[in-house]
Amino acid sequence: QVQLVESGGGLVQAGGSLRLSCAASGRAFSTYAMGWFRQAPGKEREFVAAISWNGGRTYYADSVKGRFTISRDNAKNTVYLLMNSLKPEDTAAYYCAGRNDFRVAADGYKFDYWGQGTQVTVSS
Repeated sequence: QVQLVESGGGLVQAGGSLRLSCAASGRAFSTYAMGWFRQAPGKEREFVAAISWNGGRTYYADSVKGRFTISRDNAKNTVYLLMNSLKPEDTAAYYCAGRNDFRVAADGYKFDYWGQGTQVTVSS
């Protein structure tokens, strides 16, 4: 069983930056592709970014491309999401997810493990 714990959320002004972290338990973390998703109130969950098992491949939603960067440190069992130039529309609960596959994916149903989420609020 894999447990994922997010941290780093908070309140930030538009144009600011935050870095989210997701700490994973389990020795197989380095074999999992990882992703970040978000859900705003009244909206469906949406894909944000994903990274392959070794960090060699990344994939981003168009809405965050050029502003967000996903990375991972397998030695620390941690995946990160650096968010720059934040906008009010980035306000959401952000969820870390892992899948029993080394390849990137953007569909939530392809992920097997989910964290509890961390709230990001961007004020205008």
